[in-house]
Amino acid sequence: MQVEPLTCTIGAELRNVHLGAASRDAALMTELRGLLLKHKVLFFRDQDITRAEHVAFARCFGELEDHPVAGSDPENPGLVRIYKDLDSKKEHYENAWHCDATWREQPPFGCVLRCVETPAVGGDTIWSNMAAAYQNLPETIKAQIVHLRASHSIGSTFGAAMPIEQRRKLQAQYPDAEHPVVRTHPETGEKILFVNAFTTHFVNFHTPDNVRYGQDFAPGASQLLNYLVSQAAIPEFQVRFRWQKNSVAFWDNRCTQHYAVQDYWPAVRKMERAGIVGEATF
Repeated sequence: MQVEPLTCTIGAELRNVHLGAASRDAALMTELRGLLLKHKVLFFRDQDITRAEHVAFARCFGELEDHPVAGSDPENPGLVRIYKDLDSKKEHYENAWHCDATWREQPPFGCVLRCVETPAVGGDTIWSNMAAAYQNLPETIKAQIVHLRASHSIGSTFGAAMPIEQRRKLQAQYPDAEHPVVRTHPETGEKILFVNAFTTHFVNFHTPDNVRYGQDFAPGASQLLNYLVSQAAIPEFQVRFRWQKNSVAFWDNRCTQHYAVQDYWPAVRKMERAGIVGEATF
């Protein structure tokens, strides 16, 4: 196996690895887990694998989860088809910096995404290292956010374009989740800046230390949240990947965010993703 880092901060491309066979090689899977922790997102080319092999590889890292809006492939539970064509809805929810499914109490461990069909030009995906984003925050900001917690919502994102009764049903099924603004990675111990497009507000910002004048706590909180969310967009924390058919990306969802660039209309882009169940945040 050859490992080529793609930036100084995040991402590596692995060669001479077949993911269909990898799931049957325990030693190789251990090595891949270590590389994932180091580089945060791994890329593979020329993975002409079946959906069953895709699912088998992802399951080596944990159980797979369904998606309440996108749904799963009927024959391969946990494999979500993300197909974009001329008939797709405008509200794609991909072209924003986000960490998958933080509206869950236990957000995903990671995701394995394979390209089935890609535009000739465009449709790249960008990942950002949120451990590096936290490390580079000013010390005054780190001190301010160390004990903050934030609410993450499916109702105000995926549910926003739904009729009100459907949105309320979705919200009742998946109540807003609360997570620390600074998460600790359960394997590396790194501190992670853990706010993204699913984050709606801080739940414990309004304390005597933060109230300044009258209602100033409200804009003070929103301005701080906007500042923190914007850190994912800093190029020094990023890697950008150009897809080809049968390319695969495997990312650690606990410490990264990603952004799917939607610059390819009217071309078609078809992806299939296996999301791996994660653990509670702390």
